Amino acid sequence: MIMMMNSCNGQTKEPVVRPATQANRFYTGNPQELSEEVDSFLTLHSATAKYDNAAALIVPHAGYYFSGNVAASAYMSIPADKPYKRIFLLGPSHHEWLDGASVNTEADRYATPLGEVEVDHETAIQLTEADSVFAYRKEAHDREHCLEVQLPFLQRRLGNVPPIVPIIISTNDFRKLKRMAEVLKPYFTEENLFVISSDFSHYPSYEDACEVDALTGKAVESGDVQQFIAALETNTRSGKRNLATSACGEFAIITLLCMLDSNYEVKHLMYQNSGDIDDHDLSRVVGYHSFVVLRHQRGSEFVLSDKEKSLLKEIALQSIKDSLDGKRITPLPTVAQYPTLNRKCGAFVSLHKQGHLRGCIGHFGEDVPLHEIVAEMARAAAFEDPRFHPVRRDELADIDIEISVLTPMRRIQSLDEFQLHRHGIYIRKGRRSGTFLPQVADEVNWTKEEFVGHCAQDKAGIGWDGWRDAELYVYEAIVF
Repeated sequence: MIMMMNSCNGQTKEPVVRPATQANRFYTGNPQELSEEVDSFLTLHSATAKYDNAAALIVPHAGYYFSGNVAASAYMSIPADKPYKRIFLLGPSHHEWLDGASVNTEADRYATPLGEVEVDHETAIQLTEADSVFAYRKEAHDREHCLEVQLPFLQRRLGNVPPIVPIIISTNDFRKLKRMAEVLKPYFTEENLFVISSDFSHYPSYEDACEVDALTGKAVESGDVQQFIAALETNTRSGKRNLATSACGEFAIITLLCMLDSNYEVKHLMYQNSGDIDDHDLSRVVGYHSFVVLRHQRGSEFVLSDKEKSLLKEIALQSIKDSLDGKRITPLPTVAQYPTLNRKCGAFVSLHKQGHLRGCIGHFGEDVPLHEIVAEMARAAAFEDPRFHPVRRDELADIDIEISVLTPMRRIQSLDEFQLHRHGIYIRKGRRSGTFLPQVADEVNWTKEEFVGHCAQDKAGIGWDGWRDAELYVYEAIVF
């Protein structure tokens, strides 16, 4: 038996293994039979296109007899030799109401009849330290099947499965789901894979399931979280008999959709319901979809015309004026004519007065349309930057507005990947984080090491050399 060291007292202890509680329930507990069953499903989709740019999968979690075929269609869409660093498993709780998310920080490994899969302890703990919306609730994981049933598919498809981060999500508070997405977003990179576990319609008739699941599936495929929520509400109001839910993993799906922007595409792979497998009783079925989320080349194709830049400046100024007049932010009617202004991306708004900084606030998330985030950040820079007094009406004529539209963040492993003057840096260690925009390099005479050193010390508060064992991300900015 492999022994582990206890870092506190030097003693050895046995690893904590979460057992395969669903073996001989949702899938066979016989290792040989399980391998053959999973392989038979995967073989059915051997001709499926393989996507090296797969960022996430949405897969069902019913018994393999019913949903194994649909699940295999998703797993066969990822390359078998892709060297993922870790796999995030997100799914619903079927037994406990959490009003948040539970990350399994106790288990060192998850067992299946095919062997054990390592848990990424460090990342799991980082999530719980980043936001109180993440915690550990043992009872959320003990009997839960939605994540466990994914592991044999990963084991047979990938062979050596990278460490997993098991997350059970159970809350209908949209603000909390957005917070989860914001914490998870920096991990939503090319080195990681997200697997979202969800079945779809529960217990309507076969015909009603096809109708309900078609609407829900189209909404997921749109990649728009509000369209997905609207589809769920439409289905609820439809009066379909015995429809208990449109998607049991809706909260995990919402969390995923909140991380997407226009640089991602959701591709539908397959649909079946239990009536397609066993037609003994078509009055009560469960629906199964599979999707793959594709990541496109990011950042370089993002271009703003002079007119679009001018409109964003106008939006920022109007937002400040509206606030001074006690009005709500009102979008300009011309925004609808410019699709780029409706793309979801981050932005910073900086205010200068006679060449001196007067306020600067930004948002990294790619969850809000550009024109809206510019309006919000302009108002925040003018009135909420704690370093300055709120902007007064008599100052407006002397205020210059600078907008930095950010490309999505990309994790780097070495400073060799960081380009001074081109890249901004974002540093995160535990609960602390900080950033410098790319243009900061134009204002100082620092080397790359000094740039990240100052950011680590002055912005993140982790000390001059704190960046060396922190997570580093780069991004670019369109500044005007």
